[in-house]
Amino acid sequence: MVRVSARDGCGTVAIVTGPTFRYGYVSFRLGSTNTEQSRIETWGKHQMDQTVTAPAGHPRRWAILGVLVISLLVVVLDNTVLNVALRTIADPVHGLGATQSELEWSINSYTLVFAGLLFTAGILADRLGRRITLVTGLAIFAIASLVSSYADSANQLIAARALMGLGAAAVMPATLSIIANVFEPRERGRAIGVWAGAVGLGVAIGPIVGGLLLEHFWWGSVFLINVPIAAAGVVLVLVLVPESRDPKPNRIDIVGVILSVIGLTLLTYGVIEGGDAGFGDPKSWGTLVAAAVVLAGFILWELRVEFPSLDVRLFANRQFSASTGVIGLIFFAAMGAMFFGAFYLQLVRGYGPLASGALFVPFAVAQMVFAPRSAAMVKRFGPKVVSTVGLILVAIGLAAWLFVGETTPIWIVGAAFFIMGVGMANVMPPATESIMAALPREKAGVGSAVSNTIRQLGGALGVAALGAVLSSVYRDQLGSATDGLPAAAADAARESISGAYGVAAQAGPAAPELLSHANEAFVTAMHWASAGSMVFAVLGALVALIWIPGKRPAGAPAPTSAEGLAEEQGVELVEA
Repeated sequence: MVRVSARDGCGTVAIVTGPTFRYGYVSFRLGSTNTEQSRIETWGKHQMDQTVTAPAGHPRRWAILGVLVISLLVVVLDNTVLNVALRTIADPVHGLGATQSELEWSINSYTLVFAGLLFTAGILADRLGRRITLVTGLAIFAIASLVSSYADSANQLIAARALMGLGAAAVMPATLSIIANVFEPRERGRAIGVWAGAVGLGVAIGPIVGGLLLEHFWWGSVFLINVPIAAAGVVLVLVLVPESRDPKPNRIDIVGVILSVIGLTLLTYGVIEGGDAGFGDPKSWGTLVAAAVVLAGFILWELRVEFPSLDVRLFANRQFSASTGVIGLIFFAAMGAMFFGAFYLQLVRGYGPLASGALFVPFAVAQMVFAPRSAAMVKRFGPKVVSTVGLILVAIGLAAWLFVGETTPIWIVGAAFFIMGVGMANVMPPATESIMAALPREKAGVGSAVSNTIRQLGGALGVAALGAVLSSVYRDQLGSATDGLPAAAADAARESISGAYGVAAQAGPAAPELLSHANEAFVTAMHWASAGSMVFAVLGALVALIWIPGKRPAGAPAPTSAEGLAEEQGVELVEA
């Protein structure tokens, strides 16, 4: 089926082959007779004189976008709230006594299941229906959040978080693919900007809500808060969001999904083990080698299977591959900074959960303000300039952490977060729109899955890799500061700065000296981790500068391809 939607000043008219009627568009059936062709040509010549009026997209599209924002918020809230709760979960008295590695896995178990199943969730959404997939995902997420809130051990929390990742895997691609189906291309960039701004809203609300909950309730309340939000989302989705699906769905690539989950799990586990035991340890490098083998097998399988979970040939498209690369690099840099920033604020600076959460607000405010405006910036300056400048701003914000110490004025930390937020707000919407524009509407679930998988994988590897750098440098810098402690206490203090604070609480007169050494070691490790984050942000800026297309010059010749002509003229070509 090929559908061409032509738009003029009067509205939208769809010319459809086959019995298709979408969102109240006026539909015509194309035939092969000269009479019918003549009528179509006559309509094309005199379309400005017609009185046909039809809405540009679904008539409730903006209300639907509001519902999708609520569905997105519950997923974003969970991750930002967890960052604030990490110290409490690591506390052996008030939390679960989780180690640094267990804290990382409480994040990565969620992310790996999420990233590994996004392809499947996107395909299921296109096949079974995007609304039912979204509702199912919200329900699973609510149940898993309830289980997480009452976990009795770090291992139980890690398992429950993995189940939350399953629910989130259904939610995220469904929200973005629904946007692609209810908005016309001319409005889609703005809608995706609002969608990305909702991430900033979640970042703003999450730390503050998490701080308030931790000030008054037990640590499990940061997960319990997800339940009413998800329940409200389910009701609103069922009431307002229309069902949509691919009319010609493909088979599910079970082998590809299994290989991707195994490969990504091995990759992140190898990086975490490298931070704990050193990358020279066979358990670390052996796991990384196994991950490389499995992921290579995944790529080979995807190249030969008829219906791949990820069509790796898409990456031959320069705009598609550059956009996915930019998303992965910026989340690698940003999520790693969020991880060590939470420990710095709560331990080295001594801020409580609420105060430390409030210091993330500048990042979120920048996202909320600038993300919805990014579409206008791209229209004026082109995606290359906007994305490159955005990534440079992120690199500048990360570079500021190189000068942050134990007594640095706290407004500098807030300013660094704000600059990072402005940068990300001008990178994510245009990159996401580029990915979605490379695929037809019927495959919107797959496009959304690619965008979210790269984002989550980048964030997971950023936390794992920079967490490994943080742990390794921290242990080296701590040196002989734990020599006078009992063996068990010394091991706990060397494990992480959270462990050092736990030991110091029972160390008596030796506590001040131990904390002084631990703070110095952590700040030095944080500088190394922030330098690594900055390198990846700069690398992303280079990718954007070299490969992301620039603004089309005013005197440039018209595009010759059907897709380019469609984009130029505001006409959408869909093949299925």
